[in-house]
Amino acid sequence: MTLFLHDTLHREKRAFVPRDPERVTLYVCGPTVYDFAHIGNARPPVVFDVLVRLLRREYGAESVIYARNVTDVDDKINAKAHREGVPIGDVTARYEAAYLADMSALNVTPPDIAPHVTDHMDAIIRQIGQIVDQGCAYAAEGHVLFDVSSYPSYGALSGRNLDDMIAGARVEVAPYKKNPHDFVLWKPSKPDEPSWPSPWGDGRPGWHIECSAMIEQTLGLPIDIHGGGIDLVFPHHENEIAQGVCAHGHAHDANSHDAYSRYWMHNGFLTVDAEKMSKSVGNVLLLHDLVQTMPGEVVRWALLSAHYRQPLDWNQSLLDQSRKNLDRLYGALRRAEAVAPLGDMPSPEFLTAISDDLNTPGAMATLFALSSEIERAMTAGDHHAVGIAKAELLASGRILGVLLSTPDQWFEGGADDALKAEVEGLLAERVTARAEKNWAEADRIRDRLTALNVVVMDGPTGATWRLKE
Repeated sequence: MTLFLHDTLHREKRAFVPRDPERVTLYVCGPTVYDFAHIGNARPPVVFDVLVRLLRREYGAESVIYARNVTDVDDKINAKAHREGVPIGDVTARYEAAYLADMSALNVTPPDIAPHVTDHMDAIIRQIGQIVDQGCAYAAEGHVLFDVSSYPSYGALSGRNLDDMIAGARVEVAPYKKNPHDFVLWKPSKPDEPSWPSPWGDGRPGWHIECSAMIEQTLGLPIDIHGGGIDLVFPHHENEIAQGVCAHGHAHDANSHDAYSRYWMHNGFLTVDAEKMSKSVGNVLLLHDLVQTMPGEVVRWALLSAHYRQPLDWNQSLLDQSRKNLDRLYGALRRAEAVAPLGDMPSPEFLTAISDDLNTPGAMATLFALSSEIERAMTAGDHHAVGIAKAELLASGRILGVLLSTPDQWFEGGADDALKAEVEGLLAERVTARAEKNWAEADRIRDRLTALNVVVMDGPTGATWRLKE
């Protein structure tokens, strides 16, 4: 089945055709590790994890190379290390470990390559030198700056016209720049900041150069897909293209962008209760806190519940509905627990939806259809149909990164054997009481289950239960 992806540069959905089907390359901008990630930071890794799972199914796990960088030198990292009186490596190691633990809780597959800026200084300095040699960058007062006027296609990704940007620029605060939109490739470090030697003096790289240098170093150019949040289109990804293209003398090529990345994908913004997430508003939700209070799979489902290119509003109703949706799917799997899955293929309807630019809402709808088919076939005693629907549900869920637990793990969590036995006994008594219309006894059982912190979910083929968070 043909995979279609919306390409930000071309502003349309395009059939995905890798440069080499035996070596499909994907790069996604990763974390700056100076603090815990917030929920908005989790959307790109979850979205692109779905894409990676889909690509690996299509081309084979060994043929897909996924890189997600780690920014481990940055002004915010430097500031935190200075406040704590520790090397920057202490700060970055702490928060990278926390980030990876949070990603694991969301069922995000680790990337094949996780390049760190501090491990690629030679590649960064080398690429800056290439850009200077091509006449597209210049040294000034200890800095090296990219000359945006040297790249005629600058602004194509974001749809911004360079002449308009220059005309509308504010008063320039850096007099050593040739024009306001020139950006830093290398800059001198302050006395108390980490520093590396370079031909232009001791210092450290600007933000944008790290990705273009590490992409070339780890994946080679051009890559197939470059991904990230919509906030990175300008200036970060715009500048990446300029650097990567101009370092190899393609500044004036008609299709210069193709020399860097063949497809560009960006996920939409996330708001919290219809407001932009902001420390000043006080609505920054840390992923680290969320996964302590609810299953990571609920958070993942919520992040995928809207199409990745659309805005997503994060609120309690979204989380509640995500939990109910997963309860429904796991409930069907629990009722079919004794039936073996027949096959290991996603449903055709699921593949049609997910191959249409990662249409996760449409793909989720097919999971509900499969769970309904399981319930219907269980009622009819058609175990063959149950086995087929169960196999398609599990295989489809794997591409979305959900339904990876057993139903018992999902519903019963940390319940011990004694609690499980008591709850199952109470549910059996509840069935009898309701059949005899003994409502007083049914109410007593309900109150006991509530006291045990148990939620009961009635379905067409019986009741399931889970522990409250």
